[in-house]
Amino acid sequence: MTAGGSILDDILVRVRTEIAAAKEERSVETLESMLADTPERRSFKDSLTAGFGLIAEIKERAPSRGGMRSENVAQAPAAYEASELVRAISVLTNAPDFGMSIERLWEIKLGSTKPILRKEFIIEPYQVLEAKAFGADAILLMTQVASKDELQKLHDYARELGLDVLVECGNAEDVARSPSGADIMGINTRDMHATRERYERSREGSAAGGGDLSTDMQALNHIDLLPDDVLKIAESGIAVETVCGVRDLGYAAALVGSDLLLNEEGVRAALAEYEQALAG
Repeated sequence: MTAGGSILDDILVRVRTEIAAAKEERSVETLESMLADTPERRSFKDSLTAGFGLIAEIKERAPSRGGMRSENVAQAPAAYEASELVRAISVLTNAPDFGMSIERLWEIKLGSTKPILRKEFIIEPYQVLEAKAFGADAILLMTQVASKDELQKLHDYARELGLDVLVECGNAEDVARSPSGADIMGINTRDMHATRERYERSREGSAAGGGDLSTDMQALNHIDLLPDDVLKIAESGIAVETVCGVRDLGYAAALVGSDLLLNEEGVRAALAEYEQALAG
């Protein structure tokens, strides 16, 4: 771990433990045998070309915000399915830190007609195959968790399996490490190298009604670092008050989670607020 203990270091330790357990439960051969029964692929990329919209997220909790509202988590799949603004659904499959699982992704896929993104800390080809076997249409690749060569191999394997890939960056170094051929790229405002203590303060602040202290919204101005010919996605910390600015910067979509899942009026009311803001 890095000095001070980054939240990313902590999470990756748990991710590796999860991968080992998954391999004990389901071998590569088992996953490959499941491919014939996966639902028809939906194009994540095509869904993002119909005008600015949301990639709406489902998770039980988050390191920076704590627990989501359980009633909102329960409402989310149906609310996202009914919303024209929601172009795709992002499902966190990390159990220790986000309370979800790959099995939950499968359930959500079967109940929806929209593309499903597996949002996970993907560091091994096994996780890519697992995503495909459980019905994901796309995966997230974080440039912060692997080398350029490793990212290229993961990206190419995902494309071989017919999965779209959202490549997440935070700065110029991340963009330089991105795999060649990437056609969907995101800028994440969240600092995953921040210490666990900073995330703890963020959770405490969120519980007291404050914002997300783990994000820097100015990072979205790094959109100019991304290649001109890729679809550009804004990630993390997006709220109804900032979504129009995100659109105006040139992003094709915003990935929104906590702002929907923590809304006191419910997910449908939160989506209506986004629709009203973007129509204004």
